[in-house]
Amino acid sequence: MKNIFFCPEESNFYSNCLDNFVLSNCQQSECIVEFGSGDGKPVINSLLKNRFDGVIHGFELNTSAWKVANLTIDEYNLGQKYIIHNSCLFESSQTEAEYLVANPPYLPAPDKDICMPLLFGGTDGATITNELLSLGYENVLLLVSSFSNPESTIHHARANGYRVTNFIVLPLKFGYYSSELKVKNHIEELRKNKMAFYSGDYYFLAGVLFQKSQESGADLSNELAQVMTTL
Repeated sequence: MKNIFFCPEESNFYSNCLDNFVLSNCQQSECIVEFGSGDGKPVINSLLKNRFDGVIHGFELNTSAWKVANLTIDEYNLGQKYIIHNSCLFESSQTEAEYLVANPPYLPAPDKDICMPLLFGGTDGATITNELLSLGYENVLLLVSSFSNPESTIHHARANGYRVTNFIVLPLKFGYYSSELKVKNHIEELRKNKMAFYSGDYYFLAGVLFQKSQESGADLSNELAQVMTTL
């Protein structure tokens, strides 16, 4: 369950994105904020593989997931590096940080009355993702789904001063929750309106690094859009 207990394939992908796009670029004692820490395993796995001298402040609403995460943090003695708050990032005082990272809920549906409401990402699936890009952090790592109006996220990022500096893509098969009839029918409607892109039972999940750097540099927004809309 996303934001509670990640599915293994998605969890490993998120962890790899953290390794390649965030922790490997941290040169000193940076602070990182994470939205929706879930059981904490992706970040914990990354911390165990990388030398990181900063602090990651996670925010997780689900108390069960928060307790599981803290047990694992204690087991690996990572309490000085990974602190998870049992609260909502959007309702907390904004923590200053060099990076914001998240695998946000991205399941599109007409409303929250679905098998797993915590997966609900708004009617187009991109609502929470776009809200995170409105918080103003300099560097933002997000997982973006091809069936969750990815072009709106790219346009929203540009409007907020971001460029896409790096991304990697993972093909995933529709899971139990995305295959729920109500959800699948809604995604099909989004597809008809060119707001969802998938092929058969597969969609793309992209790990995307958005950056606000004022320095001139490559912007891969068009390339990301081309990839995410090919299915």
